[in-house]
Amino acid sequence: MLARFRHPLVAVALTLLLTVPWIATFVSAGGYGTVHPGENITPVMAVFIAGIAILGAAFLLAWAAETAEKDVPRAFAIAVLAVLAVAPEYAVDALYAWQAGAGSAQAGNLAVANMTGANRILIGLGWSGIALFTIYRAKTTRDSAVESRSGFLRDAVTLDRGIATEITFLLIATAFAFFIPLGGGIGPIDSLFLVGLFLLYISIIIRGDVEEPEGHVGVPSYFQQYPKLPRIAVVLLGFVFSGAIIFTAVHPFAEGLEQLGLQYGIPEFFMIQWIAPLASESPELIVVAYLVNKARSTAGFNALISSKLNQWTLLIGTLAVVYSISAGAIGTLSFDPKQSAEIWITAAQSLFAIAILVNFEISIREALVLLVLFSTQVLLEFYVIRTFTEPAVTEISILVLYAYTAVYMVLGLGLFLKRRQSVSEIITRTFATARTALGGSNSRPEHAD
Repeated sequence: MLARFRHPLVAVALTLLLTVPWIATFVSAGGYGTVHPGENITPVMAVFIAGIAILGAAFLLAWAAETAEKDVPRAFAIAVLAVLAVAPEYAVDALYAWQAGAGSAQAGNLAVANMTGANRILIGLGWSGIALFTIYRAKTTRDSAVESRSGFLRDAVTLDRGIATEITFLLIATAFAFFIPLGGGIGPIDSLFLVGLFLLYISIIIRGDVEEPEGHVGVPSYFQQYPKLPRIAVVLLGFVFSGAIIFTAVHPFAEGLEQLGLQYGIPEFFMIQWIAPLASESPELIVVAYLVNKARSTAGFNALISSKLNQWTLLIGTLAVVYSISAGAIGTLSFDPKQSAEIWITAAQSLFAIAILVNFEISIREALVLLVLFSTQVLLEFYVIRTFTEPAVTEISILVLYAYTAVYMVLGLGLFLKRRQSVSEIITRTFATARTALGGSNSRPEHAD
């Protein structure tokens, strides 16, 4: 009898039950865009019902991605997972970009603020927090990716060297991002370059080899035993269903959090830049935490890096497209000087984070530096907003952003100089992978010792 309750389908059924309250609320309200915390549902209920639905959908999404590894390259399965997990962030930014195209003067700034906040959360909380969680969980999971080293806070998570392609493309996108504010906004050239970069990345990884799946257990292992067509159907259904739940539930979840925050005096712009992106990034972080808990930290970090890459390319690139469609003509999504500073600090943080990963590992010390720099900057900005009034708030905030940008740049460039041999390795690996994928060579990069 007990074995029946351990059956993988029981876990799937229980997970699906988490989404039922949200589906009922969504349907009874009339569909997408009709659930409004504070109107037809209380903020607390919106956070709870949408939150547990997102949790359930995140597990379904992770199971679908793991099952898909039997039929498609692992990097591609993770890339699809990453896009679906952060789809709500695309929707929020697209909404602001559309409003900007329709004539809203402030919407362009909100789009950039939300986008930069999401990107910095993904690294400042995501990369650092998952690294620390991985090392902590390794005591129980015996994760082979975690190396215990002598010295103060020197234990580290090692990464799959196959992630070199993602790191290289992320480095290119980061270098390009420094120049975006110089054009006064996100324009057609930015869209062409960044979207083209993402499409080139996808065209490379989709041609990769289908590797032998890792020793999965539970739900993914069960579905991988299905015949090919039913297995593919299960994967597609998992992607579509979980993506739909996440896409529809995250807005009311974020709005509920925003309203609860406003009740406690947190400024609206601060909420849009930090609380709403935190809500939209939550599915991704749940999925990665799930993978780490299964001692699949390599796949987890691959998902985090892939998410950062698609947000830093596809998300930014599509903002100008949405803006132009709304405006009825090709144009540039403009923003104010403060948002220029937000883009520069986001690019500088990205540069520093990439410098950490170029040797295919992240230590406790490095994770803590990422976390401390991110959290102190956000807290300092919150202090400035609550203490001063305009125009002093904007002036001081910009100075804070420039100061942290300088710190990130110094640390990042210093690490790149120190690890220049590792930089050369990831570039060499990426070119070898690209030549193989695009038909230029049949050889594959060797793993370095």
